[in-house]
Amino acid sequence: MVSGSLFHSRKNSWPAQEYISKSTLHLLDFDDAAPPEQAWRRKLNSHANLLKEFSVTFMEAIKMASVKLGVRMWSYVREEASHGRKAPIDPFNRESCKPSATQGVPLGGMGSGSISRGFRGEFRQWQIIPGVCEASPVMANQFSIFISRDGGNKSFASVLAPGQHDCLGSRKGADDPGISSWGWNLNGQHSTYHALFPRAWTIYDGEPDPELKVSCRQISPFIPHNYRESSLPAAVFVYTLVNTGKERAKVSLLFTWANSIGGNSHLAGDHVNEPFMTAKGNPPVTFAIAASETQNVSVSVLPCFGLSEGSSVTAKDMWHKMVQDGQFDRENFSSGPSMPSSPGETLCAAVSASAWVEPQGKCTVAFSLAWSSPKVKFSKGSTYHRRYTKFYGASEGAAADLAHDALTHYKRWEEEIEKWQSPVLKDEKLPEWYKFTLFNELYFLVAGGTIWIDSPLLSLNMGNDHGQPKDLECSTVKVTEARVDCPQGADNSYDSTATNGQYHVDEQDVGDVSDENESVETFREGNSTTALQSLIMTDQEYDNDVGRFLYLEGVEYVMWCTYDVHFYASFALLELFPRIELNIQRDFAKAVLSEDGRKVKFLAEGNWGIRKVRGAVPHDLGMHDPWHEMNAYNIHDTSQWKDLNPKFVLQVYRDFAATGDMSFGVDVWPAVRTAMEYMDQFDRDNDGLIENDGFPDQTYDTWTVHGVSAYCGCLWLAALQAAAAMALQLGDQDFAETMKRKYLKAKPAFEEKLWNGSYFNYDSGSSGNSKSIQADQLAGQWYTASSGLPPLFDDFKIKSALRKVYDFNVMKVKGGRMGAVNGMNPNGKVDDTCMQSREIWTGVTYGVAATMILAGMEEEAFTTAEGIFLAGWSEEGYGYWFQTPEGWTMDGHYRSLIYMRPLSIWGMQYALTLPKAILEAPRVNIMDRIHLSPVNGGLSHNEKGN
Repeated sequence: MVSGSLFHSRKNSWPAQEYISKSTLHLLDFDDAAPPEQAWRRKLNSHANLLKEFSVTFMEAIKMASVKLGVRMWSYVREEASHGRKAPIDPFNRESCKPSATQGVPLGGMGSGSISRGFRGEFRQWQIIPGVCEASPVMANQFSIFISRDGGNKSFASVLAPGQHDCLGSRKGADDPGISSWGWNLNGQHSTYHALFPRAWTIYDGEPDPELKVSCRQISPFIPHNYRESSLPAAVFVYTLVNTGKERAKVSLLFTWANSIGGNSHLAGDHVNEPFMTAKGNPPVTFAIAASETQNVSVSVLPCFGLSEGSSVTAKDMWHKMVQDGQFDRENFSSGPSMPSSPGETLCAAVSASAWVEPQGKCTVAFSLAWSSPKVKFSKGSTYHRRYTKFYGASEGAAADLAHDALTHYKRWEEEIEKWQSPVLKDEKLPEWYKFTLFNELYFLVAGGTIWIDSPLLSLNMGNDHGQPKDLECSTVKVTEARVDCPQGADNSYDSTATNGQYHVDEQDVGDVSDENESVETFREGNSTTALQSLIMTDQEYDNDVGRFLYLEGVEYVMWCTYDVHFYASFALLELFPRIELNIQRDFAKAVLSEDGRKVKFLAEGNWGIRKVRGAVPHDLGMHDPWHEMNAYNIHDTSQWKDLNPKFVLQVYRDFAATGDMSFGVDVWPAVRTAMEYMDQFDRDNDGLIENDGFPDQTYDTWTVHGVSAYCGCLWLAALQAAAAMALQLGDQDFAETMKRKYLKAKPAFEEKLWNGSYFNYDSGSSGNSKSIQADQLAGQWYTASSGLPPLFDDFKIKSALRKVYDFNVMKVKGGRMGAVNGMNPNGKVDDTCMQSREIWTGVTYGVAATMILAGMEEEAFTTAEGIFLAGWSEEGYGYWFQTPEGWTMDGHYRSLIYMRPLSIWGMQYALTLPKAILEAPRVNIMDRIHLSPVNGGLSHNEKGN
């Protein structure tokens, strides 16, 4: 645990008063309208950094050309495009990954499509279609304010987003029927954004009206351990108005929304808008915007307006109506559906909420946004229902019901969010930057590309007594669609009066969305050879099931549940949604025991192999048909990688130890045995250690390794220990003995080959970088300590290696203000062997910091991690907030924005608050509890193979 005085001098390093006056904070100090002190902050008019992407060096380009990797990748990308598919890694086409330094907290829960909202108020980064990211904002989607005071001599009308924007249209001013005719008057100098995921606050401190304080609070249902509401595609915006003037003010807030899912989708035609009072619509993708009507707040709607001259009501007409009246006509509620839009025509909708605010008075106005895209279909695969449909159904009314319920339940959401976050925020031993960075890095579980489907996890018998799977022919289980009506709560006249913008798209637009009457496949094993024990779930099992979950490696590396990266990121899911984490591990356990014999060409070497080898942990669960066509990654043959199988065993044991879930352990044990036995082929000199094969055969997939490596070797030692411990607890005594014997043989060999007196060499080869200091050299020890297992090495070696990493990889890189560089030469110069050795990986840095915490080096740990905050999140940094990349170079140029691995900051929090099951592990060393029986030659029969 962190000592009490460690960070005393930096406790107030992020003072809120630098951004909002004390008097404004006091006025807003009710109903959660004031932002917390521990939040990430920006002024709305702050400078937006120009983000720069990395480039390869001349020698790296020559090397790529010499192995023809670039040529093969270009050919592969073109081949996939000819079939209408994206390649999982495409360095040639980056139009969908446009960087922006104005990112903010995303909207909605997990796995139902996501929309981000920049800190200046723009709705951007659309990911409604799986694997497709539309980065550009839809500028018609805005909140605006209209203010008039008694006496009529003061009035204000402004979009609540600062500055003019290049994408407003070619025509500007009074003659433009589109949104440039609106009042883009906000300067932003006195307005600030405050982010503490999953909430955000925007404070307009006297803008545009000097005598009106406005707080907009954005709330999404990301609630740990709540597996229902955390799946909902909805968000709430609560406006708090404080009138500091001497005159009564009429304030109208306007929420406008274009019928679009980002990009050019609003021009596709056949879009329909319809007003509702918890009414229903019927397209594959539906948006609903709503506002609560109360005794003090009057709601009106404009169901449809357009952005061009041919519209019956233009954006300019709509704005003029609000300036004049502050509301729309009440008869709009009965206008019915609009005519479908024509190609090239954009339909928008608006909802207005108006209230009188007395002098020195306060008022609250709540809006909601919801969207419903009930089905997910992959380009090669089956169609699935998203998880929220288990509670709201897939019928036409889901978006309206979601918008209604969001307005009804958001206060309870906030209570649960505050209960979860409060212990961290109130812990004075922790630095301020860590508190809000910890929560804000969770943005990725919403905006990083996640899919959560309502697919019952059937009971599986994945092996017999010897871990061998039973044969099973291709099995398809289908369930019929069932609607569950949500409760309507209080009287409709109070709850929700709103307008709904429906978005109807054809199959091409939404990735071949299936017909509404098509049966939806929720579980299929394809060509895998796993066995179904039961096809029937009890009511209790169905209620307890949390479905299946996918998340991307990144928006540029489009592979689902990339496992070598999940090794780092999984701490977040284990801490917050452990049942999702266990289900992901079950998916990989089934994958270990499956084989896919289809041929694949590996781009780096140009050789051919099979897609999925039995016994090998897949790199990922696929791209175009996840769960059924795994290993979308095809640069190297990952069945030859040396880190995936040990990482699987380590994650499984950590989860098993942390949760104490014995049924989980029994489920995955055959796969653990198989994964460990598979690795025997890589111990070529019978010293108990696995050897690397002279190519980048691990997560650092451009960094070649020769012989025994610190990274893979340490993971292997840890996996041997974890497998032995798990075997003992599950009653597999023979295998426990086998693993212990290998461990006792491998450990001294590892230290003899790699320990140099102060750290472990990069590898045992003779290349120029074999003695490089690798930041991640103790990854196996990280998991050993996280799982309550005895340390792999004596305390001196662990702390000495971490101290070397701290002194060289961290502090010799701009004084520790950038994180830990992956490789550093003993002479203090960065290892420039390859692109990855010279990069700073954000998630690895957090992982190293977690290892330091577990080793009792708290001050070094937080200094190490603070480098990622300073370079990525601070106002003086490079601008990577809410899009933390995989890594950056020494000059701050990024590679792969919006990346999974930085979730490993939750590995730090896990280390600070180890689960009770880990803290209360038996005092007797679990390895000492494995008694070795005498065998000929010192090996058990299991160690010689089956």
